[in-house]
Amino acid sequence: MHDGDASPDVDAPLLSEGGDNLAELSVSELAMSIKRTLESSFGVVRVRGELGRVTVAKSGHMYFDLKDDKALINAIMWKGAAGKLPFKAEEGLEVVAEGRLSTYPGRSNYQLVVETMRPAGVGALMQLLEERKRKLAAEGLFDPSRKRDLPFLPSVIGVVTSPTGAVIRDIIHRVRDRFPVRVLVWPVLVQGEKAAEQIEAGILGFNALKAGGVIPRPDVIIVARGGGSIEDLWAFNEERVVRAAAASGIPLISAVGHETDTTLIDFASDKRAPTPTGAAEMALPVRSELISLVDDLGGRTRRSLVRGVERRRLQMASVAARLPKPEALLQQPRQKFDVLIERLSGALGRAVSRKRSVYESRAGRLQPTLLKREIANRAQRTAHLGQLLQPAIGRRLTDAARRLEAQGRLLETLSHAGVLKRGFALVVDGSGQIVRSVGRLTPGNRVRLRLGDGEAGATIDPDGRKGAADEGESTAPASRRRPQKRPVDASSEPRSGKKGGSGTGAAAKPRGGQGELF
Repeated sequence: MHDGDASPDVDAPLLSEGGDNLAELSVSELAMSIKRTLESSFGVVRVRGELGRVTVAKSGHMYFDLKDDKALINAIMWKGAAGKLPFKAEEGLEVVAEGRLSTYPGRSNYQLVVETMRPAGVGALMQLLEERKRKLAAEGLFDPSRKRDLPFLPSVIGVVTSPTGAVIRDIIHRVRDRFPVRVLVWPVLVQGEKAAEQIEAGILGFNALKAGGVIPRPDVIIVARGGGSIEDLWAFNEERVVRAAAASGIPLISAVGHETDTTLIDFASDKRAPTPTGAAEMALPVRSELISLVDDLGGRTRRSLVRGVERRRLQMASVAARLPKPEALLQQPRQKFDVLIERLSGALGRAVSRKRSVYESRAGRLQPTLLKREIANRAQRTAHLGQLLQPAIGRRLTDAARRLEAQGRLLETLSHAGVLKRGFALVVDGSGQIVRSVGRLTPGNRVRLRLGDGEAGATIDPDGRKGAADEGESTAPASRRRPQKRPVDASSEPRSGKKGGSGTGAAAKPRGGQGELF
């Protein structure tokens, strides 16, 4: 691989057939000669291959392998060029790299210094994916602050997926195992030209449902699909699907592909599940575990209460044992009380004697004239104060009498006695309850009639249609009514035993001066 561009002073000895005049070269000189020869023999080359091992050093330089099924070339991309890549270089990605061949004398191997690189085939899709990802991320659709927590125990789960695949069966099966709730399926295509449109419609459709409607609104949405190639999963990278997921008012879980598959909806969703089954596990707790947890917490609470009560009982018993007995507490106060009583008895007599001596001494020095004058002055002041106080007391008594009279008038106005004096009657049954409706009266019932001037007994007429007319109480004027004779209850006879007068008929008055009418 030598041509005329090679340096003659270095390459000529290498082409000699040997002999004593063969030049001696150091290892560095030989390595540099090979480097110049390789770099001068190849200009810019374009190589298509698959990325092998990819390593990014701390310096920012990227080291990787370009390979196919028969060969492998080491490659390096300096920090400036690597930072401008529009996609993430990953192992297994097919790319087209442009650069120059060179060697690394320190290891005696050749390498491709790559200046530009772009995806080839699937790699082109990856490049488009990276560009779209950067665009949507710049708009804030992937911002972690937008993501919401999932409800602890949703009552309805909405699933956007194919209705015929194994994905929906796996989700329903896992939901039944963990915590059976209602599952709503929005059937969509998950691959093909119309898949993105239908997936978007499913997400927006679930969000459009009204709470409490005929079709319940889901508490969480799962967008799911099984694994596949990047082309198979491309519908979940479409911009319209990503925007619908980001705008969803219902918390959304993306479960697209297997754990190693990544789509743009994963970045816009609130949670990303590695598999569709994992999405069901993420959305629901395990019912049996919750029951066990509640039972365990209940048991711990009961045991804690029992321990607390027992501990406090022991503490109280310990404190009570250290407390002195009531008798012991009263011994000293009782003894001190006895001593004070003894001292008080003697002190009281001595005090009286001392006060009497002082009184007698001062009484002897007191002049009678001054005493009389002081008594007169005090009497005069007392009389003056009495004169001032008497009008005030009169006014207070007058005001109190006026208020009492007003309260009496108000009481008389509000009392039912005034109503009874105007001709009304109050009907009371045998139990003392006021009868407010004829529905409570039955023929033969005994009632009491309270009038303005007393009470009278009465019996309800068996013929309710006659009313008071059969009792002699007609609607005719009082002057034209003739009282009817009725049997007289012995209890209504006056104690005096006199006949005539008010002792018979409806006007008979029993003990206490009140009449009874039977």
